[in-house]
Amino acid sequence: MKTILHRGNTRGKADHGWLKSHHSFSFASYHNPERMGFGQLRVLNDDIVQPKMGFGTHPHQNMEIISIPLSGALSHKDSMDNKRAITVGEVQVMSAGTGLQHSEFNDSRTDEVNFLQLWIQPQELGVTPRYEQKEFDQTKRENQFQTVVAPKDNIVDDALWIHQDAYISIGNFDSGKAIDFKLHDASHGIYVFLLEGEITIGEDTLSTKDAIGIWDTENVQISTNSDSKILVVEVPMS
Repeated sequence: MKTILHRGNTRGKADHGWLKSHHSFSFASYHNPERMGFGQLRVLNDDIVQPKMGFGTHPHQNMEIISIPLSGALSHKDSMDNKRAITVGEVQVMSAGTGLQHSEFNDSRTDEVNFLQLWIQPQELGVTPRYEQKEFDQTKRENQFQTVVAPKDNIVDDALWIHQDAYISIGNFDSGKAIDFKLHDASHGIYVFLLEGEITIGEDTLSTKDAIGIWDTENVQISTNSDSKILVVEVPMS
């Protein structure tokens, strides 16, 4: 088993006033040649958007884009005529494919929005752009992992699908749990991003917003040292 540890306080940072962002991998003005992604996972941004602010209309192409709100609500508009708000408990996926444009905005007058945005490189370029979002029953992630994103040809747990052999799972675990996470494919790796709490994997103890990439293994043992919310992104490593 191989691992790479990324402490939360070593992430790239950007403070634009209206937007505070932490970048797990190189993004925009943050460039770190040692953090260009993890396998097919290219971006994991942890963004906080101030009230009545947001991202203006901008383009994307040939990327699978997943947004996961952690607090607040984010309004979405795109060139496919989708106009939706996405809230905690929901997940949004976009296949940018041949090209699309979208905007994201915090409509609240008082509350910040905190959301994760992940970019996963697709298996196939030039697909037809698509958009989907779904609310998940969060009780189904209590002391177990709930898969919220899966490959088009292997949808599990009624997950949203993307054009890549990748899975995104979220679990809320009590303290003192021993978790055996089994990868879907031995050639994959997992990027474990700790949303809240404290966990131990091997010899490494992770605190809130720490992450660890793990590959060359078929399963991973996770121990929770406190009540913990865990995000796991499983992707092909090449």
